[in-house]
Amino acid sequence: MSVIKVIHDHRSIRTYKPDPVPEALLQEILAAGIRASSSGNMQTYSIIVTRDRALRERLYEPHMEQDMVLDAPVLLTFCADFHRMRQWLRLSNAPDNFDNFMSFMIAAIDAILVSQNVALAAESRGLGICYMGSTLANCDQIGEILQLPPNVVPVVGFSLGYPDEDPAPRDRLPLSGLVHDETYHDYSDDEIRQIYHDREVAGWARYMSFPHLRQLIEESGVENLAQVYTAVKYTRQSHQEFSRTVLNYLKSQGFMNN
Repeated sequence: MSVIKVIHDHRSIRTYKPDPVPEALLQEILAAGIRASSSGNMQTYSIIVTRDRALRERLYEPHMEQDMVLDAPVLLTFCADFHRMRQWLRLSNAPDNFDNFMSFMIAAIDAILVSQNVALAAESRGLGICYMGSTLANCDQIGEILQLPPNVVPVVGFSLGYPDEDPAPRDRLPLSGLVHDETYHDYSDDEIRQIYHDREVAGWARYMSFPHLRQLIEESGVENLAQVYTAVKYTRQSHQEFSRTVLNYLKSQGFMNN
């Protein structure tokens, strides 16, 4: 299967067969993952592979009780990690300049790049994945459960296994609304309406097709998809709370010293 086809065929898989992922296959996709670009080739990330059922049960709540945490045979957690690098610097009598927010951003980008490589490799071998935003939102709880040392922060994670569903691909905004030639082109109100027109139709229909989501939307009194995003899914209060969680955890993990 071509890389382009793998990319276009991506779906988030939330229902999995109980079949385990063979160890040789897991190692193959992880080996492909670490070929991702890395700032300075420092590879300031770590990948936590979680198969143990009891450990996944502990991760279930901080992952916002998403069923695939328990149903998928594997969870992968990609962490920004300067712990290993800083130990090497100490052993090499080299200056340590990586206890700051910029260092976290470098490591986070490394981790995200690797995660997408692993995802593509997995999908090319018939596996399914579903990214979980709860990895960063509840990084402190997940970090404690995974016994992360200082200078390590969970950034992204996903479930991994053989799909037991075949969902339709989700819509995407048009290229014309995402790609800018030469410099940034700001949008007129009419352009914004055009960019989001199909999303409003498809997204609203999708949410209303699930009985529990339809009930939630109807009870909340929202009138359109934009309001679903900010009045139901991603409220100001929740984002402020998650922001405090992440910033406090970055400080406790040694990334906010300078």
